[in-house]
Amino acid sequence: MAELTVEMTYGRALFEVAEEAGQAEELLEEAEQVMAIFREDPQFYEFFSTPVISMAEKKAVMERVFAGKISPALLNLMFVLIDKRRGNHFERIIKQYRRCLDENRGFAPGVIYSVVPLEPEQLARFEEETGKLLGKRVKLSNQLHPELIGGVQIFIEGKVIDASVRKRLTDMKESLN
Repeated sequence: MAELTVEMTYGRALFEVAEEAGQAEELLEEAEQVMAIFREDPQFYEFFSTPVISMAEKKAVMERVFAGKISPALLNLMFVLIDKRRGNHFERIIKQYRRCLDENRGFAPGVIYSVVPLEPEQLARFEEETGKLLGKRVKLSNQLHPELIGGVQIFIEGKVIDASVRKRLTDMKESLN
């Protein structure tokens, strides 16, 4: 629960700073680029997030790598996370930031589970159809869930839309009993 509070607190604070500066979209792009760098080089991410290396050394490296390439607000967040020994929360903080941005832009955030990754066109169609059903603009993130066998499950605003093969088989089994 404390981790959720960390993510919400830092994500919301970063969003408020970026929104006030009129750079909310740009900061999200920068943060996603930083996360891509961390994914491409797990040792660099480990360097950033481990408490073993001194804070001063980590800050100096982050300054050399990112200064002038990302916004001061994002670099400052990285410094704060280093100071508080919370670098391992970076990706989840950015996810929370993205949720804040989506909500501010009038999107209802949700998750769509599928057996295989959805193509961008498929995801857009599910967003459109779910939006029509709910009467809102919808922003879905795709997560894999192999146990579905096929089809999809959508979770949005406490509601579940289950169009999975697994659900159909369960329904069929119950109707035969």
